This record gives sequence, C-alpha cells and structure tokens, in this order.
Amino acid sequence: MSGLTEKPKHNLHSFLQLDLALDLENLDAHIAILGMPHADPYTMAHINNDQANAPTAVRQASIKASSDLDRWDFDFGGPLFDNRPIRAVDCGDVAADPRDLQGNSRRAEEAVRLIQKSGALPIIIGGDHGVSVPALRAFDDAAPLYVVQIDAHLDWVDHKKGVRDGYSSPMRRASEMDHVTGMHQIGLRNQGSAKAEEVAAALAYGANLVTAEFLHDNGIEQVLGQIPDNVNYYITIDADGLDPSIMPAVAGPAPGGVTYLQACKLIRGLVNKGKVVGMDMVEITPSRDLNEITSVTASRLMMNLMGWTVRAGYFDKNR
Repeated sequence: MSGLTEKPKHNLHSFLQLDLALDLENLDAHIAILGMPHADPYTMAHINNDQANAPTAVRQASIKASSDLDRWDFDFGGPLFDNRPIRAVDCGDVAADPRDLQGNSRRAEEAVRLIQKSGALPIIIGGDHGVSVPALRAFDDAAPLYVVQIDAHLDWVDHKKGVRDGYSSPMRRASEMDHVTGMHQIGLRNQGSAKAEEVAAALAYGANLVTAEFLHDNGIEQVLGQIPDNVNYYITIDADGLDPSIMPAVAGPAPGGVTYLQACKLIRGLVNKGKVVGMDMVEITPSRDLNEITSVTASRLMMNLMGWTVRAGYFDKNR
C-alpha cells in the first residue's frame, strides 16, 4: 500500500515530535496519529478549504501543548506515557488525489484499517467532519461500536447537493452501519443544518441527544452514566462542540459549549467504562485561531486519550 500516507506538510515536525511511520502495512506502534485533511466535498470550494490545513496546525501547536514528554503532566499525575515503553508514532496525512475525490475516502478508510490491523490505537486529525464516515467504516470488525460525539450540531442530513458522505451527514451514515449499535451526541445547541425531519430521524434511530444546557445543569458524570458499559467506543470531537472561548477557530462558533475539563472527564470515563478504539478531532479552521488556542486544546484532548489509555493498561501484553 505504498503512498497511502505522506509526511506532514511543510516538513515542520510530527505531532509531539513523534517518530514518523508512513509504512502502514508494517506498522509497529501502540498509538498512531493520522492526518485526514480531505473527505467528500460538497463544492469545488470545499475540496481544499482551510480545515484541510488543520492537521498541520495541530502538529505545530502540539509543541506548545507539550514541550517534553518526560515532563510532569497534571492532567494525569505524571508523564504522558507514565514511564512505560509506549511507542507512539505519526503516520502522516492520507494522500489526496484531486482527480479522484471518492478515492480519497477509500484511501482514508484503508489507512485506518491498516492501523487497526497493526493493533495500534488510531487518533485522527481532520479535515471536516466528513472524515468520520470512512473512519467509522473501517471499524466494522469492532462491533458493538458505540459512537460518542461532541458537537454543537446534529449531523443527520441525509444528503446535500447529491453528496451523502459530507460533513453534515456523519452521524446519519454511522446510524446505517451494522456495527454501530448506538450513539450519544453531546453539546447540542444553537442552530445548524438540522431540520425537523433530521431531528425526528435521529430520535427514531434512538440517538441520545444531550444538549449543552443539560450537560451544564447535570454534569458530565450523569451523561457518562447514560452511556452503556463494556462496549467499544469511537469518539468524534467537532471543534465547534467545545466552547468558542477555548476553540474559537471554527466555521460556526456557538456559545455555551463543552468545556475542556468536561471533555477530558468524558474521555477518561469512556477509557475506563469499556474500550476506546479510535478518536477523531475535526472541523478546525486554523486561519480563525487566536494564539493557536484551538490547536493547543485539540492537542491536549488527543494527549488525554493517549495518557488515559496507557494508564488503563490498553497496551499491556497481558491485558
């Protein structure tokens, strides 16, 4: 599968300055960072919009999020990898072909499949929310798979401009996958693409819709208690699901969002309730950022998944 991924753009550095590992067929790692800049666009303007630059922006900002992996991290009560022999790598970005837009999604799915096959935990940096569709398809052997989404918006549009796998549709497509058994959608607020029929479709499927108001009134612990135990979880985090005070670089900022600590507690809770098999971080628009705070926050959320899976023994040989 030569050429499936390519090294990070601009030759700056990898996420957290981890080793690069572009040969996915022979991947040897516990944790694999994967950039997925492109999904299925609605228009020519969406083919290479600013969100495609997010993997590069997050990699750049990761050095602000962690200057040295051996430093004490108060999110975990110790160094990120807990002084264990964890191999985390950056697999670069899924290579895109402007003449084969649907092929970009196929390559993205195949990249995630190869990372899973190696036994590594994939952590994906989008790109728009459409990247979740090929990523979730790659987990068809991880049933029962429960999707946990942080987002201001519902993402249940059936199709737009004839496109079914675009950024307004990932949760609708997830609901159609046989290996996905349910979902929690957390942080919903304000207006988005959803019409009454999309809300009705989500409720008919059995999606658990958690508004930001409910979250703030009742706490993340109550939300975690609603999510089934002992299943596989896929976490998808849309940057606009977080409050714009900590993630301003989004196309549709919505006040009243999920806080950093709520998101961290959600990740830690899921790691310990069952098994988190993958995560994506999507919809960052780097040109709108302030002091790189959005990309730093994204880096920290990715690091939280890394640190808590290590402490939960995900990579212990005898687990």
